[in-house]
Amino acid sequence: MSNKIAIAITGASGSVYAKLLLDKLISLSNQYEEVGIVMSKNAKEVWRTELGNEDYNNYPFRYFDKYDFNAPFASGSAKYNIMIVAPCSMGTLGRIAAGVSDDLVTRAADVILKERRKLILLVRETPYNLIHIKNMETVTLAGGIICPATPSFYSRPQTIEEAAATVVDRVLDIAGLEQHSYRWGQE
Repeated sequence: MSNKIAIAITGASGSVYAKLLLDKLISLSNQYEEVGIVMSKNAKEVWRTELGNEDYNNYPFRYFDKYDFNAPFASGSAKYNIMIVAPCSMGTLGRIAAGVSDDLVTRAADVILKERRKLILLVRETPYNLIHIKNMETVTLAGGIICPATPSFYSRPQTIEEAAATVVDRVLDIAGLEQHSYRWGQE
């Protein structure tokens, strides 16, 4: 199956993760057939606040409104096989865990889970409370993958972007996309 990827960008802090993910996907365009993006109003505001621009408008992917239930990844028949929520707010996590499909993000996540496809939630919050942890457990038991926005430092990142890229690289690895990034034990 050719990869079809749904990307959801929610209003959690961590717009740098979404930006780096979209940048990397451009360079990996030979590994997917389609990328569809749904971005919340809050996500756009957080992006403007954290990154100081509206560059989310400049990516060559197809965008869908948060309430567009006609988007292809709102149905299993469209065969989107990967969904990445980056960053994933705790509210979005909670709605996914509870099966509340009240917008395109949560509906698409529900579809990915019911079809036994790959759902990756790049959760961004600290510290976690017990509700967050139980919601992560529920999503994990349903087949989703929780990938906290926790950078690694063994590659000795020198900038915020390099540190954030360690998380994005891990997400892409989990998604099954081939890419060049630092690997443990490399010089």
